[in-house]
Amino acid sequence: MAFPHLQQPSFLLASLKADSINKPFAQQCQDLVKVIEDFPAKELHTIFPWLVESIFGSLDGVLAGWNLRCLQGRVNPVEYSIVMEFLDPGGPMMKLVYKLQAEDYKFDFPVSYLPGPVKASIQECILPDSPLYHNKVQFTPTGGLGLNLALNPFEYYIFFFALSLITQKPLPVSLHVRTSDCAYFILVDRYLSWFLPTEGSVPPPLSSSPGGTSPSPPPRTPAMPFASYGLHHTSLLKRHISHQTSVNADPASHEIWRSETLLQVFVEMWLHHYSLEMYQKMQSPHAKESFTPTEEHVLVVRLLLKHLHAFANSLKPEQASPSAHSHATSPLEEFKRAAVPRFVQQKLYLFLQHCFGHWPLDASFRAVLEMWLSYLQPWRYAPDKQAPGSDSQPRCVSEKWAPFVQENLLMYTKLFVGFLNRALRTDLVSPKHALMVFRVAKVFAQPNLAEMIQKGEQLFLEPELVIPHRQHRLFTAPTFTGSFLSPWPPVVTDASFKVKSHVYSLEGQDCKYTPMFGPEARTLVLRLAQLITQAKHTAKSISDQCAESPAGHSFLSWLGFSSMDTNGSYTANDLDEMGQDSVRKTDEYLEKALEYLRQIFRLSEAQLRQFTLALGTTQDENGKKQLPDCIVGEDGLILTPLGRYQIINGLRRFEIEYQGDPELQPIRSYEIASLVRTLFRLSSAINHRFAGQMAALCSRDDFLGSFCRYHLTEPGLASRHLLSPVGRRQVASHTRGPRLSLRFLGSYRTLVSLLLAFFVASLFCVGPLPCTLLLTLGYVLYASAMTLLTERGKLHQP
Repeated sequence: MAFPHLQQPSFLLASLKADSINKPFAQQCQDLVKVIEDFPAKELHTIFPWLVESIFGSLDGVLAGWNLRCLQGRVNPVEYSIVMEFLDPGGPMMKLVYKLQAEDYKFDFPVSYLPGPVKASIQECILPDSPLYHNKVQFTPTGGLGLNLALNPFEYYIFFFALSLITQKPLPVSLHVRTSDCAYFILVDRYLSWFLPTEGSVPPPLSSSPGGTSPSPPPRTPAMPFASYGLHHTSLLKRHISHQTSVNADPASHEIWRSETLLQVFVEMWLHHYSLEMYQKMQSPHAKESFTPTEEHVLVVRLLLKHLHAFANSLKPEQASPSAHSHATSPLEEFKRAAVPRFVQQKLYLFLQHCFGHWPLDASFRAVLEMWLSYLQPWRYAPDKQAPGSDSQPRCVSEKWAPFVQENLLMYTKLFVGFLNRALRTDLVSPKHALMVFRVAKVFAQPNLAEMIQKGEQLFLEPELVIPHRQHRLFTAPTFTGSFLSPWPPVVTDASFKVKSHVYSLEGQDCKYTPMFGPEARTLVLRLAQLITQAKHTAKSISDQCAESPAGHSFLSWLGFSSMDTNGSYTANDLDEMGQDSVRKTDEYLEKALEYLRQIFRLSEAQLRQFTLALGTTQDENGKKQLPDCIVGEDGLILTPLGRYQIINGLRRFEIEYQGDPELQPIRSYEIASLVRTLFRLSSAINHRFAGQMAALCSRDDFLGSFCRYHLTEPGLASRHLLSPVGRRQVASHTRGPRLSLRFLGSYRTLVSLLLAFFVASLFCVGPLPCTLLLTLGYVLYASAMTLLTERGKLHQP
């Protein structure tokens, strides 16, 4: 595509917009590459906002852009390859970003699309804690929703890239997209590997001229200077000024700001949806959720956490040692030390707290669980990690990770208690839920980890003075007494003070801490152990029941050759659909989880045996004939939490029978609805027309009267009982005359049985009419015999 020299950039934009409609996608990308190469920044800056929105979609979610969250290489290999090459951190799009960056262009980003706490803070003229927003807010005379951020090209691009994960509409349930295979997920991984390298330094910006090799000039207003991560923190204003004057002195500072910006934007856009104040308000049962993350969102955050652990732990031993702080270190090394505690910890904690409290109680919680467990195990992503041990002998967690455990104490203890409360409300007979309990227990049972957590709790519970709470910074003119010049708290060396600072900064000074190894949590663990034992017993019962049932049981039931539960009281379970292998896996997961819990909390074998014995005493010979655990209230029985669990897991149930008119009971799945209704109208007409004659026949004392009574009356109607969990009382007898019921002809099993009888008769050359006569004669003989047996039984009744 050859563009003439355009004096007005709007012509270039109009031409590209027209091409986006009329040309194929591959040709559009080729034209964009040529435009980026040939046109100067003065003309490119006009198309930049449109191009970014065309790629990532609009902030309101109306435009989907290139739909990176659904684009997969195995489905659309050509389009996928073009997109990945164009958006690669070393590709044409990033070259356009650096080209505009060199000219110091600014682009407006509306504050209204920022995460809730950030938007509320800025609209109230309170500067958010993150340095990402400093010196970027543009005030309008009216204020309010008209606020914008003035972003440089790199910030603008990364803002849109990060927000496209949550602003675009969720993926349809019918569309099965593996998140780890989609273009968006792969791009996140590439950007993290490029700008947060575990080896070497950040690659320099690409050349802005076709034949040149010199890097683009550094940004004029970096998000936060690299020097701010050292031991002695200066004020934000001083840091900003010192960085401006010394930016050319250290070439590394040209690159570190991009790494800084990328991490801050990802954390702000993906995690900063809940503030401490919002989290405390959300403890109310009437609180409404402000933001609900998706499973895809959580998977991308997990990718970020895994890479951050690898990035932060890629420091060499001599660089990571405390003595290294006193020597000159590169900006990238300082950034590695501060990345997780400074930018990620608090926002991730609130994010996880919300997920643990509000995520549905289903198997999709596995994504949140694995994200949490990834953060808790930085040693898995360290360069010097050892080969994982076997299940029977997991490798010991090195003592060098004790500071991380202590400075992330709530991530281990508070969230573990939260998981216990979730597990107590789930169906542990399900293999997916059993697997989650097993995963958590296995991670916490790693040798030496429980001891380090317990040591951290002891440090926190030591008597100590209260740590002052950091206040918000206000939008005020920077003065020596203003909050702009308030320094960050100095690095603390005392271990106890570090732990307390961590807890108070995440939960507030008035937090009520529940020790993971305290009596309250131990009670929850014992309850979970008891439920695991019950779930194992239930899984075994289901397994035995499946083993005893013949393979064709369901087919024969459909044909009517076996008993059918007309009340439909059987409760289905995952195990019924997934077979014997799932029963085995469930039992294996629960058995190992129980053993891991015993190791973590030092439970005795006697305690675990008590659960098994207690379970045996609550079951009768069939295992499911007792009522669920209840207490008697004013209005009847009230289920206890144990009773609810017993019903959910199929341990016990209320025996419910239909007590109304059999002719009016709901149509069953094994009946033909239209035929049942037709037969009901026919039998009602016959009963109405011949009511007197049927009553006269049934009142006779001879065999004919007994024969009619057997077919036209309901012997058990007067003796029916009203079932109640509290007790039984006999229902008042209903005076109901004899009547004919033809409903049995509307069931599939009756019709199929008749068809089979006619088919077998045809094999012996017996026609339909003789077959009908034989069936009628056979039924009359059967009914006569049953009549005689019924009358004889009545004579022997007291």
